[in-house]
Amino acid sequence: MSRAAKIKILVPLVVILFVGAYGRHRMLSKEFDKVGMLSTKQMNEISGIAASGINNDLYYVHNDSGDTSRFFAITPDGTLKSTIYFKGDKKEKLGVHDCEDIAVGPGPVNSKSYVYLGDIGDNAADRPYLTVYRMEEKTDWANTPLSKAEAAPIHLKYPDGPRDAETLMLDTIERLLYVVSKRQDSVTVYTSPLDYKTNDTVVMTKRCKLFFKGYKLFKWITAGDISKDGRQVLLKSYTKVYYWKREGNEPVWKTMLNTPKELPYLQEKQGEAIGFTPDGTGYYTTSEGVFAPIYYYKIP
Repeated sequence: MSRAAKIKILVPLVVILFVGAYGRHRMLSKEFDKVGMLSTKQMNEISGIAASGINNDLYYVHNDSGDTSRFFAITPDGTLKSTIYFKGDKKEKLGVHDCEDIAVGPGPVNSKSYVYLGDIGDNAADRPYLTVYRMEEKTDWANTPLSKAEAAPIHLKYPDGPRDAETLMLDTIERLLYVVSKRQDSVTVYTSPLDYKTNDTVVMTKRCKLFFKGYKLFKWITAGDISKDGRQVLLKSYTKVYYWKREGNEPVWKTMLNTPKELPYLQEKQGEAIGFTPDGTGYYTTSEGVFAPIYYYKIP
């Protein structure tokens, strides 16, 4: 999202959220832990978080619009372990347009783990395509300050016209990428095959619409994640966290048509990142902003 648009949204949002957050803090104090904070000013507009598939206690985060083609490897307390650069789109001045979410999971080689970085933000709803970059994980990302990754992009198109989105998820059971739109009164869920050839252009499949109660601004969907085993699903708005448990091997989009549970969440300055722990017993959230705190929640 552009900086000017964020300012217009944030002024009323921050006032309401901070008033509400203060009142809820004591009530929620036993349901979450502040485990650290983002340790460098480079990580000033974090919009996604995902657990590594090969390194213990390592998570990937990234900035959204205005940053270059890179992401960061951190520990749960926010310590920066590596900044990973990759080659983005030559048509974009910075290599990427607006990276809004990140996921980790399988890819073309079954024995390896991959990072999927979603350049899916489209504030003006006018992009001809979105791009998701797939990069093989490396063990030395846990201890190498500067790293490079080879990126294999896939270009995604909506079947019903461009729109803004901030949620990218990966289903390990059906091997699908999920994109959930952000702004409409009812958000839309789309999928694309996880297996693709580099630089493929794919029209996503429209799966369903989801309606959440509340004022439009506050219920915009800003992040999501599917647990590593594919059994649990999270979606996040600016004010709430929604949770589903998958029944059998039904498609995730069918799972999300059921009424979700609302899980604990302390409202953040501009919370746009949520990610499961590798074992699926909890989740982390963090927000845009310099030295933003990182919170851990145990799933009830």
